[in-house]
Amino acid sequence: MFSKPTSASPLIPTSAMFSQAPSAPKKPFVAYAAGGAAAAGGIELYSAKYYAYCGIGGILSCGLTHLAMTPLDLVKCNAQVNPQAFKGVFQGFKAIYSGQVADLGFGSGITGLLKGWGPTLVGYSVQGLGKFGFYELFKHEFSELVGEENAVKYKDLVYMSASASAEVIADVGLCPFEAVKVRVQTNPSFARGIFDGIPKIISQEGFANLYSGLSPLWARQVPYTVIKFVAFERIAEYIYSILPKPKSEMNKTEQMGVIFAAGYLAGILCGAVSHPADTMVSKINKLKMDGSIGQKIKVIYGDIGFAGLWAGFLPRVVMIGTLTGLQWFIYGAFKAQVGLPTPGGAPAPKK
Repeated sequence: MFSKPTSASPLIPTSAMFSQAPSAPKKPFVAYAAGGAAAAGGIELYSAKYYAYCGIGGILSCGLTHLAMTPLDLVKCNAQVNPQAFKGVFQGFKAIYSGQVADLGFGSGITGLLKGWGPTLVGYSVQGLGKFGFYELFKHEFSELVGEENAVKYKDLVYMSASASAEVIADVGLCPFEAVKVRVQTNPSFARGIFDGIPKIISQEGFANLYSGLSPLWARQVPYTVIKFVAFERIAEYIYSILPKPKSEMNKTEQMGVIFAAGYLAGILCGAVSHPADTMVSKINKLKMDGSIGQKIKVIYGDIGFAGLWAGFLPRVVMIGTLTGLQWFIYGAFKAQVGLPTPGGAPAPKK
């Protein structure tokens, strides 16, 4: 009644049905921010060497800029935790430089204004390594994960996820140095810097206290970094879209101008959003009491109130705006120097 299927019948599976024709190597891609996927400057994009160079760029970007901002950061931290002695930016600079606050343990002159430079340089170099290196890694990997079409369509989510993930890792490296920095800047007699500050905190308060400010640090840095990267990418994209020629036709000097402008504007947004958490980090790292992070925050907030969270706002916004603009500029200049595409995405091509 039924005819016997022949060997050519589609009802009988054959090895040919499961074999696949050789496919071309998968072309790496990322949302438009990457600016290309071919090898550049002898460095294959999205290779281990590429991410290592991005990390080195991050070290230079964050370490050098935070070091340069040490005097302003010193005044900002003391405006937050010593408001009686530091009532404003210019008054704070004058008080330290002239030796008016020597009775509180502060030095004078240029050396007085550079208090805390050691943990600042080391801590933010470590953070820059993780921030930029892992951002580039996660941005590419998340784009590959969701597929090229979705990576372009939902690129803001890619930027947000990559930057937040990178910052969580970077802050684990930063936290101990931030604890020492804030302590020596707001209580100068506590220690000279890293080499005596870290052992002193461990011996007096335990190793865990080096990380007592990690949660507030995440609360400050993760929103800051998400805005720093997403706003930068989008602002740079917008600037490129209104210029008379596309990014691909611009020389490196022209691209660096776009990078600094986009970075500075993104930095102003970062400083405003993350300021209350920054105040909490400074307060917690100075506070000497037992208890959980939540208990410490409750005590501090009860003491300073909502208005106190915004102490030192102006110097920090100026500092973060300048800092972020310079960070992107240095990072872009380093990538250009080693032959890699500069950061900041050109707008998607019009269909």
